[in-house]
Amino acid sequence: MGRLAGKTAIVTGATSGMGRAIACLFAREGASIVCGGRDPERGAGVVAEIRSASGRAQFVSGDVAEPENAERLVDEARRSFGGVDLAVACAGALGLGAMSELPIEVWKRTLSVNLDAVFYLLRRALPAMRERGSGSVVLVASIAAFKGFPNHAAYCASKGALVSLVRQVAIDYGPAVRINALCPGPVDTPLIWDSAAAFPEPEKAVAAVAERTLMKRLGQPEDVARAALFLASDDSAWMTGAALTLDGGILTGA
Repeated sequence: MGRLAGKTAIVTGATSGMGRAIACLFAREGASIVCGGRDPERGAGVVAEIRSASGRAQFVSGDVAEPENAERLVDEARRSFGGVDLAVACAGALGLGAMSELPIEVWKRTLSVNLDAVFYLLRRALPAMRERGSGSVVLVASIAAFKGFPNHAAYCASKGALVSLVRQVAIDYGPAVRINALCPGPVDTPLIWDSAAAFPEPEKAVAAVAERTLMKRLGQPEDVARAALFLASDDSAWMTGAALTLDGGILTGA
């Protein structure tokens, strides 16, 4: 029996990187997965991977920045698997630019994906969890909630907001529903390479970041997935309203 046996989880951003790793690990631990993402082809791929290992999964295509997408995710969880027990918000947008140079539409899009989409998901998922009598939510934030980075104004603002949000939601929805933030550092996904574009020599910037971690390497999506599993499962049953930093020690060594 896996640690999530009998549970149903919604995972946004499930078609690549950390979200995909989380969806696949949760499925191996016994959860039925509703995978959210914008790319139907990649969505079909992650569902096929889960099902090939005897897991249960469905894919819902859509943009997390649209409120209707959250409705479709929760509706699919109820229709296919009976309800919602777990939710992981992993979809993210980078939105590079210094504050005075950042296009308004980039600012709005970054906050829509990183923050508004979480509101839409929780607005639908939290009542569904209460119907089941319990639930656990993991919001994938970032160490950018605690540390500034060049030309990441919108990204840092949105991730800091998520850390504040978990504290507030934990008050309103405990003890039945737990909610925590997971704050990764540099992880080897397409996002870190997009982020490195803010620096003059992207490859050197990524290599330097890896070297600055105390573990002397970038994180892997599986590292994040294992931490998300801890927060979602009963292994963290007395933990809510918290932010778990997972960064190879880069903040400690800064």
